[in-house]
Amino acid sequence: MTYEFVVSLAEKGIYTLLLVCGPLLGIALAVGLIISIFQATTQIQEQTLAFVPKIVAVLLGLVFFGPWMLSRLLTFTTEIFANLSQYIR
Repeated sequence: MTYEFVVSLAEKGIYTLLLVCGPLLGIALAVGLIISIFQATTQIQEQTLAFVPKIVAVLLGLVFFGPWMLSRLLTFTTEIFANLSQYIR
């Protein structure tokens, strides 16, 4: 394996990771921002108020984006195992 090959493989792995985790992190960020604005305007400083809506939103996002995320991960994993002979030599 050459240096470029390893860097390319790591680049594909990180890109896949960001692509798979991105929607859930975006949902958590958006819900957290909305809850923070709500807490600032109503002056309710309850710490647990931020966690429950984020957990529910991420779980709903996981249900909605789950099949797509799984297919992306399976595609990457299949590509890795299909080219395993290149990685070993």
